[in-house]
Amino acid sequence: MARADKQAAVAEIVESFNESAGAVLTEYRGLTVKQLQDLRRSLGENANYAVVKNTLAKIAANEAGISGFDDLLTGPTAIAFINGDVVEAAKGLRDFAKANPTLVIKGGVLDGKPLDASEIAKLADLESREVLLGKLAGAMLASLSQAVYLLNAPLAQAARLAGALQAKAEQDPSILAGGAGTAPVAAEEAPAEPAAEAADETEAPADEAPAAEEAPAEETAAETTASDEGDTTEA
Repeated sequence: MARADKQAAVAEIVESFNESAGAVLTEYRGLTVKQLQDLRRSLGENANYAVVKNTLAKIAANEAGISGFDDLLTGPTAIAFINGDVVEAAKGLRDFAKANPTLVIKGGVLDGKPLDASEIAKLADLESREVLLGKLAGAMLASLSQAVYLLNAPLAQAARLAGALQAKAEQDPSILAGGAGTAPVAAEEAPAEPAAEAADETEAPADEAPAAEEAPAEETAAETTASDEGDTTEA
């Protein structure tokens, strides 16, 4: 390969590293051309599966700032540059490797962090983005429904109390006047007791008046007796 062609190939691999969310390094030894085509179709828009030369891939990884690939770049190498759902891409590679054991997943990189084969397998076991979003939407909907219930509960209680008050008022209209039953009548009769006390206070001076009038009568009697005694002495 000419020098210019190598530089162009390296630049293309570097661009693929930089534009993808992650990459999975595989060895495709023993796979037929048709099987490679089937693998590309199974990945769909989630990943771009490209066969690369180890020397060029090593140079490109170093230029892209990716470490940990040097020891993995052995044998026939192909890299799945992930452009879509990372979990779905990992699932596609795992499922294809189960059906075609000649495909070996060596490792990869995700958001600049190196991953080994076991970590990629764990990534494939995760739920897809669509499933997680569906669960999140369900949880948010449940929380929203609970919030609506909590907000409506006081209103429902107030409506029930208002209904009960209306039914009670229809049976006893005095409730709307601020009372209940015969309580207002009892409240009107209560002031009668102070009136009786006022009457007693008015009559009290009448009993004391005769005592004041009798006092002069005793004095008159004493004067009459004294006068009689005077008359007797003179006699």
